[in-house]
Parts: sequence; structure tokens; C-alpha cells
Amino acid sequence: QVQLVESGGGLVQAGGSLRLSCAASGRTFSSYPMGWFRQAPGKEREFVAVIGWSGVYTDYAASVKGRFTISRDNAKNTVYLQMNSLKPEDTAVYYCAAKRGAVSGYAREYDYWGQGTQVTVSS
Repeated sequence: QVQLVESGGGLVQAGGSLRLSCAASGRTFSSYPMGWFRQAPGKEREFVAVIGWSGVYTDYAASVKGRFTISRDNAKNTVYLQMNSLKPEDTAVYYCAAKRGAVSGYAREYDYWGQGTQVTVSS
């Protein structure tokens, strides 16, 4: 029903910016809350940001609040993660995900996942 493809990752120096995109296919995309998660080497997958179906509601992990912005364009079936003031601690594989029902920050509640895109922040 839903296929997700992330893009926009790469290598950037500390203090720089990247914009990740998640392109979705499926006619029900606009009704799904969407989330971004990340997993660093040797770490558990962690919540980054979530956005409700209309784009009005957003929430962020404390570690990225004020630096990252999640947004969506339902007409383009795309979710974005604008990442500013990047730190080496942000280095991880970033995943977008979709779920049925209400917004959530728990990875276990999401139904669909992209393959991930690597973000590497150098010192």
C-alpha cells in the first residue's frame, strides 16, 4: 500500500545543513502520520520527529529540537526533514516511516519503513 524512499543524505561538516526527503507512493499517504527515526552505529533506533496527517501537528526529540524541522507536502507525496547546525552526534542512518491511526513517537507502532539514507557529520 505504501512505499517510502529516502534521499538527501551525505557527508557534511559540523555546523552544516542537509535536507532529507521521503517520497511516498500510495493513494492513502495523506491520511498517514509520518515520522523520522535514526540509528547510529552501536545504538538503538531512536525517534527524531513526527508530523500529523495535515502537517499542523509536529513533535521532536529533545536532542534535535530547534535544529531540525519536519514538514510535508501531501500534493507531492513527500515528507522533509530540514537539518541545521549539524553535529557529529547526528551521524546515523535516517529512516522515514508511516503509520495508521494517531501520531506516535514509538518505532514499534509504525507500519511502513523506507530503506534509510546515511548522514555523516564530520568534526
